[in-house]
Amino acid sequence: MDDLELVRDLYGRPRPGPDAQDRVWRRVVSRRRRRRLSWLAVVPAVAAALALVFTVHQPQELSGRSILLSAATTAASGSGGTYWHVKKLHDDGRVTELWVTRQGQAWAAEQGRITRVTGRSPFSMAGRDLTVQQIQSLPAEPGALRKRVAAMLPTGSERLLADALAGLLWTKPSAPAVRAAAYRALADLPEVRYLGARTDARGRAGEAFSFGLPSGGRRTLIIDQATSQVLSSVDSGGRAEIVLGAGWTDRGPDLP
Repeated sequence: MDDLELVRDLYGRPRPGPDAQDRVWRRVVSRRRRRRLSWLAVVPAVAAALALVFTVHQPQELSGRSILLSAATTAASGSGGTYWHVKKLHDDGRVTELWVTRQGQAWAAEQGRITRVTGRSPFSMAGRDLTVQQIQSLPAEPGALRKRVAAMLPTGSERLLADALAGLLWTKPSAPAVRAAAYRALADLPEVRYLGARTDARGRAGEAFSFGLPSGGRRTLIIDQATSQVLSSVDSGGRAEIVLGAGWTDRGPDLP
């Protein structure tokens, strides 16, 4: 028999005080509460992690917009020249060229034959002629450019906005800052869809974007992000143009 058992035999087993059970129960409840609170503290962290997962899994919208903004940065650093020059290969095999000075003098070439352009302006937007001066005076801030272009479109032709802005990238003699603003404005239009990396009919690699047309079809542009150049324009109806060159240059047409 040890000392503890001897004491129990002499004095009997100790009885708990009147509030002993209450103290024990309060400790149990307190411990359960601490466990519940620690779990609740984990919930926000789990929710934040899930939110991050769902945010990351939106690659097309984020990457498409970043590509257009990157092209805008490149476009803004472009230089000027004496002539605006566009050279295109059409789906029927024709090769056409256009040279236009800042004063509006223009020459066109088809299959190498050069002629002077007279009468109507070589540039238009939604069927309305545009002068070089009107194009050159367009604002270089994306929001202002979008409003100005929208105001230039006929009533009820809101579906033309994306196409009109896209035309400032390569079909019209836009200043470098205006081309950059057009890229940024397109990046904010929800109807512009990013289609991923593609190659044009000549095998040149680029990034494809599409937007709707009033006819109900869609137009797809393939853009070289590194140079901000449009490589091709293809309509869902089959019309296609391969851009062989577009930009300002000091080299004019080889006139006879």
